[in-house]
Amino acid sequence: GINAEYGYGSDWLLVSGLEEGTSQITKKTKDEFQKFVWNFPIEVTLKSTNPHGWPRLVISVYGLDSFGRDVVRGYGCALFPLTSGHHTIKIPMFVPNSTSLLQKFTSWLLGTRPEFVDPKFVAQSEGREVTRVRSQGSVTISCNIMSKDLTKAGYAVGSVIQKAVS
Repeated sequence: GINAEYGYGSDWLLVSGLEEGTSQITKKTKDEFQKFVWNFPIEVTLKSTNPHGWPRLVISVYGLDSFGRDVVRGYGCALFPLTSGHHTIKIPMFVPNSTSLLQKFTSWLLGTRPEFVDPKFVAQSEGREVTRVRSQGSVTISCNIMSKDLTKAGYAVGSVIQKAVS
């Protein structure tokens, strides 16, 4: 399954929608691409008068290991697009690595993998520089974004920027 959460700054407010959600379990497609497909609609409304802490989508993917236990398969994070419209975003996924041989041995012996206590950790910059991770594929999301009153607040995005450059 996949778990989706949002990371955003202290000036942002969740107006409507759920703070987080979990999808159904899926299996690989049987074609040459061997993709996992989650039909997982997310609807959220956020507002702020300050772009600092622009919202991010935080993804955690879980799956069963060889013993049937639910384990993390990857974490990823992406900023929500600045412009209105339809967007496709490829989110690189990663998993934490054990930091010592003792932790690696204990993980192997107990059959547990390293996990973050709070998945929103991946949306923060503080403390990430000392975290050991390895790449674990990617998740592609398709989303529709609507923004309102950005130009009234003095922010130029999308077509306004394109007109200024032309």
